[in-house]
Amino acid sequence: MKNDTPQQLDSDQEIARVIDEVMSSSLSNEQYRQKMQRRKEVQEKRIAQAVPEKGLIIVNTGNGKGKTTAALGMVMRSLGHGYKVAIVQFIKGAWEPSEKRVFSNWQDQLEFHAMGEGFTWETQDRDRDLDKAQAAWEKSLEYIRKPDFRLVLLDEINIALKMGYLQVDQVLAGLAEKPADTHVILTGRGAPAALIERADLVTEMTLVKHPFRDQGVKAQPGIEY
Repeated sequence: MKNDTPQQLDSDQEIARVIDEVMSSSLSNEQYRQKMQRRKEVQEKRIAQAVPEKGLIIVNTGNGKGKTTAALGMVMRSLGHGYKVAIVQFIKGAWEPSEKRVFSNWQDQLEFHAMGEGFTWETQDRDRDLDKAQAAWEKSLEYIRKPDFRLVLLDEINIALKMGYLQVDQVLAGLAEKPADTHVILTGRGAPAALIERADLVTEMTLVKHPFRDQGVKAQPGIEY
């Protein structure tokens, strides 16, 4: 993992201390105001020192739900800013994704490719799955290399890496080709350590309860697809 600078650690520790203090019910209103003013000063200093913009490598992983959903939220934001966006889905594709129908309203800004054939246990053909994953990766590289695409979403690519359909060194080399301002999101459980190390933002979705696992509830429209 990338190491935080001493200044960042000091700021984080001070913010945590201030939060702990303001949670105390023994503070007077004036003490509370002073603590929150100090919290504001620390945060404003951090923002002033921050880099204005940087193309990020973002990884959404973990066994919990919401990895693709969170990524699609970023897609919506980018479209709202007028940016061009590309989505390449590695596993999904045996059905017509509902997301694709919604995003058809942004045809002038969005390129959407569902290039898988469904879950690996559905296809039951490793060579075909491998070929499909490689084809999806080649399509992904086209967009990663194009500077006019501000955001590229590689949906479920971590599954392709976990299954051995793609090699992590292959993907890292491709990510190194992205323009400086381009953001790339990689979703799917089981993200490899080398990809996590390279990423700028990593979120792990933790599974606490799941309706299928715990109650036998099937995937439902509007929730899973």
